Amino acid sequence: MRAISILGSTGSIGRSTLGVVDAFPDELRVVGLAAGANVELLAEQIAKYRPELVSVRGEDDAHKLRALLSDAPEIVPGIEGACAVASMASADAVIAAIVGAAGIPPVYAALRKGKRVGIANKEVLVAAGDVMTRTARECGGEILPVDSEHNAVHQAIRCGTHPELQRIILTASGGPFLHRDLATFDAITIDAALAHPTWRMGNKISIDSATMMNKGLEVIEAHHLFDQPADRIDIVIHPQSIVHSMVEYVDGSIIAQLSTTDMKFPIQYALLYPERVAAPFARLDFAKIRTLEFLPVDPRRFPAVELAYAACRAGGSMPAVLNAANEIAVERFLAGELPFTSIVDIVKRVLDRHAGDVHPIASVDDALAWDRWARNEARGIDVAVRR
Repeated sequence: MRAISILGSTGSIGRSTLGVVDAFPDELRVVGLAAGANVELLAEQIAKYRPELVSVRGEDDAHKLRALLSDAPEIVPGIEGACAVASMASADAVIAAIVGAAGIPPVYAALRKGKRVGIANKEVLVAAGDVMTRTARECGGEILPVDSEHNAVHQAIRCGTHPELQRIILTASGGPFLHRDLATFDAITIDAALAHPTWRMGNKISIDSATMMNKGLEVIEAHHLFDQPADRIDIVIHPQSIVHSMVEYVDGSIIAQLSTTDMKFPIQYALLYPERVAAPFARLDFAKIRTLEFLPVDPRRFPAVELAYAACRAGGSMPAVLNAANEIAVERFLAGELPFTSIVDIVKRVLDRHAGDVHPIASVDDALAWDRWARNEARGIDVAVRR
């Protein structure tokens, strides 16, 4: 039986992970849970799964959580608590689903302890990919992707060897604005941007899907996970979200991974790899699919994609700056401070300011320092909201 810790247990990936635990009670057990401020849901999870260690956002949340429990486990607040959950001795594997750069320290802590990390937080590898992959090699840790796209690539790569790999093809749904008139983009509302056509995700990830910044970040993540340069990682739009990604080999053969749009599939794969275990989740019915479409990315509609490619090529601190600026721009859009089109504009302006000052990322502290710089820059850019 494999013991697991979950970082971000009350979020969508965390809840899906617990669904996988429920499906495999003889193979998986929960020993650690880390969450933010949703202490009511966390209390329910604790009562059901009986973890040894729990983390919450702050001391006030810890007090609230203890008040909800008659038999509370050890509770450690803050980033120290998340790192403790990630590195606890009894955990064989960690699912990393804390959104944003906040996931960097606990993932690093897990890898330093030689853990298997199922990484659902793409920002960790975007901002500190060199550090994370080096730490995994040096400490005996393992990084397995939980993002459906990278998980699909991981599965497809098992069909060949690294020298045989020609290119990686990431698929993108195109989000809610694939066919929207470009002239109306300034009028996009928050509700419209959150209405993803195929996946149900958290607010930040949903906005990233609408701008397709998520796909640009995935290019950088794929670069680190699979040791491929940006020019060998392509993106195609696939609105049905059935083909989760593909790998092309040097002989022209393309291997694709398909499944229903359910995050339990990649989570199960990451937790039970290299075994494949019969699962109770919904299967594809090809007779009902009928059509699989593949379209090129329109750079006018999705300018965030090229910003991410440029950041990947620049390397060093540029991807960390890209990620942090995007997090703040999305945050400001969700707060009603700026129009949808200004999300990418803010990111570009911060990247332009950083273009002459790119530095290597040699440590977690380096990544977090550039993350802070970019956040401050993005917060300070004045954008008028169009009414």
